[in-house]
Amino acid sequence: KKVEKILEFRRVLFRSKKVEKILEQEGNHAVVTISVNNGADVVIGTINGHTVKNMASKDAVLEIKTGQLTYTLPASQINIDAVSGQIGKQVELKDITVSVKISEPAADTVKIVEDTADKNNYQIIVKPIEFEITCSSGSKTVEVSKFSAYVERMIAIPEGVDPSKITTGVILNSDGTFSHVPTVITMIDGKYYAKINSLTNSAYSIIYSPKTFQDVGKHWAEKEVNDMASRLVVSGIGDDKFEPDRDITRAEFAAIVVRALGLMSSGTGKDAFIDVMKKNWYYDAVSIAYEYGITSGYENGKFWPDDKITREQAMTMIARAMKITGSKVELADGEADKLLTSFTDAYSAAEYAKANIASCVKAGIVSGRSGKLIAPKDNITRAEVAVIVQRLLQNSNLI
Repeated sequence: KKVEKILEFRRVLFRSKKVEKILEQEGNHAVVTISVNNGADVVIGTINGHTVKNMASKDAVLEIKTGQLTYTLPASQINIDAVSGQIGKQVELKDITVSVKISEPAADTVKIVEDTADKNNYQIIVKPIEFEITCSSGSKTVEVSKFSAYVERMIAIPEGVDPSKITTGVILNSDGTFSHVPTVITMIDGKYYAKINSLTNSAYSIIYSPKTFQDVGKHWAEKEVNDMASRLVVSGIGDDKFEPDRDITRAEFAAIVVRALGLMSSGTGKDAFIDVMKKNWYYDAVSIAYEYGITSGYENGKFWPDDKITREQAMTMIARAMKITGSKVELADGEADKLLTSFTDAYSAAEYAKANIASCVKAGIVSGRSGKLIAPKDNITRAEVAVIVQRLLQNSNLI
């Protein structure tokens, strides 16, 4: 006999007058918090579009706290003006209801998560949690699923779980696969939390998926390769091997950067280059890299996905990724040239790449080969990619 679970709902209203008073008292960067501690399965916080607009103008933040998690949402990330344009300008902002929903996903979604974990030998540490933002007026509803900056979710780690036995937070893709989202384990008031940052809304879980490779033992990048593999950012080539010193292609590199940033979403790709087609395994990744400005390809409309990627090309893409993570590196006039003079071969770098290389050096993401060579025209290896991607995430406080 099938027994259906009766979900407990809790709907909470952000009262406009109360929010306005908080904004008046605290000024810019105010945090408007609602706490729900009754253990409800579904929590929905609602606020009207006019109040969201006022909050965004003062860089205020919406915060929903339950017993096990905190969802911190800058009001500007709702982009209420764009939502208004989709619903219709004739509808006043005060008549648009913005709902922030935190819930346990549907039973079939939970089953997919469990099946994927079993198939890949992942251990689920925290059961799936779904985040959803909808804006509605009358019969029209607009979903807000993408953000222009990372939005934080703080999820409590269950009592008795060793925090070292957690490798990453993940989102569930439409094809049933998991994708990494930047995750940091942190302690607050004696309790461990997984701090997950994402540029999208989705169903999230936290897993333990340790990975080691036979051919990286005692390799200079062993720790970094295994960490990035355990986070589902890089993968091996079969038989528990990674081939750390092998060159990497442009498509492989784009896929790793997209996965590292938590942007990978299967089935969402769009045509971006004439030599990247739907049948290619890297179609979605390269398309997403183009969408977010990580790569622009060549002037002839091609990406050349199977070409080996050079170090200067890789550093250019990493420098662009730094803008997405918010890792701002400002170069003063003449500073790029000064930074590059410490490398004996920097003169050979392409003009377009010099500022990007300098940004990577200043951020500590790249230190050069043997300390004195930047080797801009050399191909980059799989081990080097694992290292610079890990440093990108660390320097951006995302892992």
